[in-house]
Order: sequence, then structure tokens, then C-alpha cells
Amino acid sequence: MMQLLDVFLQLKQFLQISKDDVTALQCKVVCLIQNGSFKEALSVINTHTKVLSSDVIAFEKAYCEYRLNRIENALKTIQSASQQTDKLKELYGQVLYRLERYDDCLAAYRDLIRNSQDEYEEERKTNLSAVVAAQSTWERVMPENLGLREATYELCYNNACALIGQGKLNEAMKKLQKAEELCRQSLSEDSDVTEEDIEAELAIIHGQMAYIMQLQGRTEDALQLYNQIIKLKPTDVGLLAVIANNIITINKDQNVFDSKKKVKLTNAEGVEHKLSKKQLQAIEFNKALLAMYTNQAEQCRKLSASLQSQSPEHLLPVLIQAAQLCREKQHTKAIGLLQDFAEQHPANAAEIKLTMAQLKIAQGSVTKACMILRSIEELQHKPGMVSALVTMYSHEEDIDSAIEVFTQAIQWYQQFQPESPVHLSLIREAANFKLKHGRKKEAISDLEELWKQNPKDVHTLAQLISAYSLADPEKAKVLSKHLPSSDTMSLKVDVDALENSHGATYVRKKAGKLTGDSQQKEQGQGEVKKKKKKKKGKLPKNYDPKVTPDPERWLPMRERSYYRGRKKGKKKDQVGKGTQGSTTAGSSELDASRTASSPPTSPRPGSAAAVSAASNVIPPRHQKPAGAPATKKKQQQKKKKGGKGGW
Repeated sequence: MMQLLDVFLQLKQFLQISKDDVTALQCKVVCLIQNGSFKEALSVINTHTKVLSSDVIAFEKAYCEYRLNRIENALKTIQSASQQTDKLKELYGQVLYRLERYDDCLAAYRDLIRNSQDEYEEERKTNLSAVVAAQSTWERVMPENLGLREATYELCYNNACALIGQGKLNEAMKKLQKAEELCRQSLSEDSDVTEEDIEAELAIIHGQMAYIMQLQGRTEDALQLYNQIIKLKPTDVGLLAVIANNIITINKDQNVFDSKKKVKLTNAEGVEHKLSKKQLQAIEFNKALLAMYTNQAEQCRKLSASLQSQSPEHLLPVLIQAAQLCREKQHTKAIGLLQDFAEQHPANAAEIKLTMAQLKIAQGSVTKACMILRSIEELQHKPGMVSALVTMYSHEEDIDSAIEVFTQAIQWYQQFQPESPVHLSLIREAANFKLKHGRKKEAISDLEELWKQNPKDVHTLAQLISAYSLADPEKAKVLSKHLPSSDTMSLKVDVDALENSHGATYVRKKAGKLTGDSQQKEQGQGEVKKKKKKKKGKLPKNYDPKVTPDPERWLPMRERSYYRGRKKGKKKDQVGKGTQGSTTAGSSELDASRTASSPPTSPRPGSAAAVSAASNVIPPRHQKPAGAPATKKKQQQKKKKGGKGGW
């Protein structure tokens, strides 16, 4: 660093004497690049354009623009150079890779590898494998075998990424494990490299391993590995952004708080220069979905509108907007939005119309959903679409429309794919459907056509006979003669083994050996088997055989015809409303004035009869209504249970 500073100071002194010296200016630019001062270096080049022409300093200028992420400018600088040196070709390959022009990039690196022999050959092969991996991942191009020997962990890692793009996840995992071993071996040879440095270098390999686990459905293992990488705090902001995005996709609408924390990692400075366009787009989609899940409607609309402006033909932004409208119970507006998009982008109309049909079904408009589905011409003949439409029309009891769906699909296959097995299968399914809904003649017509195409098809013949048996039994008898005989249809089946097999509904008991007593019983004739005596049913205690049982005795009391409900106020009628102690039930009996031989209120001395009569009468204060003693006993029992005495 001191040497570089000394050179720079000397150049400064020299340039004060000779401002336009080309060699001195070139040295100054190189010193600034070595120091990482790319803006200052580019400023020097731009201020001395007359002296430092594009031919003289094209590489340095393009490199500064590349490092400042001015990729388009760097490409123009390289292309404007009169002489394409090896350095410019190397940089040209890097620029093309950043611009995601993978075909041109692949051709550039092939030309470099073919026409150069130096110590950088291994790096060029690594870059070439990276281009192939990018093509496989982002463009779904089947990569060609370049014949590159996996001597380094970088090459092994890139080949694993190419396999992931092809969907060969198990092979890719093995490649990544091999890359991990090679990385540990190569770094452990350097005594200055610590274990932490090795783990930091392995972070990108472990990230791809976790991604494979996630694709395989092992989300718990993937999540654990992702979190381990984040704890290492790698310096690569691109790696952190990708891992954070993948964790958000695992969380979905759950663990939203963790997802909101992970989103911050995707907003780090410089992320947009580290990731591809599709990666950045996927992150933005997930941000919009997270805003929807966290009920940030305005933020969701803003993000989805921005995405739609960037990619007007993309489906996801409009689908996110429609989903947000549905969460706000604005289904009609969501359907209108999807309808407008389908009209503007006919190429993506099928997916949009499927979503519209789903929304119509959610609203209960099954018939309108069927109309939308039938408008998707490229899917009308598909068995899945036919099945869905027939089911929906059957639910709405619109049998004619369901049969029309069958007819249109059969006609399509007759015209374009008459030999397809789907064609015959649709005819058979249509016949079964018509039979089920009473359209016998139409079903017979379909089955006859099916049988004509393959007269040896016994299954179709059996179906035809079954259909005729419902409409024309005589015709069914005539057709039954075409059935093969039972001898030709018989199969070599071991009936005993079949009946005794595991899972059989009926298993015949094996005949055991008969003992002496049992043999005598078998030989004896006329013996009657003992019957088990039936137990007599228990009768109620108050059963009276002379009285006819109540025919409604099995019904609850409230449901019987003679039930009149409970009498209200029964106890109130028994207790008088007069002065304390007075009663209404026995008042006439206690009124002495109403009886002819009533004793005097104050009995005379020596009148025994009067005394005895008066002694038999209970004073009003001591009288109790009917049922009162029992009530008192119950109350006393309750007090005893409570465990606390009165007073």
C-alpha cells in the first residue's frame, strides 16, 4: 500500500510538470483502480479524452464502468474499441453474463478457451460452467456436456446448479456434497485459513443444499440449514437475500413476524447487482404477498402495480391484485380486473379464466363458471376439463349441457386424434353418464359405435347388452349370443386358495379331524341340535297382566297424546292468602258455626264430648299443606349435607 501511495505521489508531481503525458495518466488510472477508486479513475479518463483515446485506455474505462455497475456503458466501451485484446474479451464475457445474454457469453468463453493458453484456463472453465448453469436454471435449456473435469469445488458446484435446473435433485445433492469435500480439502491446505473462513466459503454450497431440501419437501431441514447460514453472517448480500426469500416462502402466511424481519435482508444495499432479474422479481412478488398476508392492503397494491408496470404480460401481479380485492370482499371488481387482463393478453387468458371460474364458484355462480371454462378453447377437449364441467353441470341438474360437453370433446378427438385412447374413453364415459340419467337410446347409440370400432371388446359388448336389457330385452338376448362361452372365459383359478386368502370377505372353515364322539354324532340320524334357551325379558315391578299396556309408553312424556303439561300454581292454591296461618283447603271443616252440633267456643266445665271434639281439631297455626312434611325433611337433609348448623 505504501509503494502504491509513493507511486501515486510521484505521478502527481510529474503530471504537474507535464499534464498531458499519456503514460503518466495511464499509470495514474491504474493506481486509482488498484486502490478501488473507480469513480476517480473514470473521472481522470473522461477529463483527458483528447489524450486518453478509447484505443489507448479502453480496457481500464470499461472495467471502471463494470465495477460501478454501469454495465450497458461498459458494453459500449468494449464494442467501440478498435482492437479486441484478450483482456477485453475476458471482460466482455463478464459483461454479457451480467446482462444475462447467456448464448453470446457462452460463445465468448468458448473462443477464449480455444485461443488462449495461460495460467487462467481453470478460471475460464469455471466461468463457462457458470454460464451453462445459468442457462439451465433461468432459461430451462438442456445443457450440453462440455467435458469439464470437476477438479475444483467451483466447477463441481456449477455442475450441481445445472442439475437443479434440470430437476435432477438427488444427483445435484451428491455433486454439492462432493463440492463441500473439495472445498474443505483445498482450504485446509492453507495454514492461514481458519475454520470460520472455511464455513463462510461453504455457505453458498450449504445454501444450495437447503434449497434442494426445500424442493424435496423437507422444509424443516431446509429451514434449519438456512438459519445456520444466517447466523454465520456472510458478507455476500446476494446469498443472504436469497436465503431470506426462501425462508419467507416456507413461512407463507404463518410466522409473519419472522418473515417481516427476513424481508430487511432482501433490501440490503447492492442486492440488485448480485442477483439475476428473475431472482429480484421473485423477491418483489414475495414482498407483495407478505404485505397482503399482513393486511397492508395499500402496500400490496403499490408493489403489485409496480411489478405489473415492469412486466405487463406477467400473471402474478394481476393475480396478487385480484387476491387482495377478494380479501376485501370485492369479488366482482376482482373478476373485472382479471377479465380486462385476459382481453389485453390473450396468450395468458387460459390461466386467468381458470381463476375467474374459481371466483365464480366461490360466489355460488356455478353456471357462469361453466361458461367461462367453456370459453377456454385450448382446454375444452382435455379429460380434466370435461370431467370438471360434467360434474358442475350435474350439480346444477343441467344434464343437456353436460351431454353437450361430452359431444364437443368427442367430436374434437374424431377430427384431430381419432386413434387416441382418450377418444374411446370419452365415448364410454358419455354412455355411462347417459344411462345413469335415463338417456337409454343415446347411450345405446354411443356403445354401438364403440363396439363397431372394436367388435372383440367384450367389455363394451357387456355394457351394450346391459343397456339393451333396460330398453329392448329381446335385442339384449340376441346380442348375448355374441358373448364368448363360459369355457373360453374360464380362468385357471384355485378357488380354495382364493377363499382362504388374506383379505377375503368369506373364508371357508377348514374341516378338522373328527373325534370318536363326533363321528358317532355324525353317523347318528334324527338327532336334534340343542337350542339355546332365550332369556325371559324382565317386567316392571308394578306390571299388571290384566291391564292393557300403554301403547305410547315408549314415547317421552311430552310427546304423548294425553300429556297436558304441568299444572302451575298447585302449591299456591293449597296455601291461603289471608292472615298468617290461615288456609283455604280445610277452612270449611274448621268453621264450627257451619256445623249443627258444633261445640261452644269456650267449652263448659264437665262437658267431655265438647272437650274431646275440640281436642280433635288442629289449630290453624299448626296445620300444614299437603306434602309439607316431605318438603321439610328434604330441607333438613340438605342442611345436614352442608355441614353447617343454623343460627
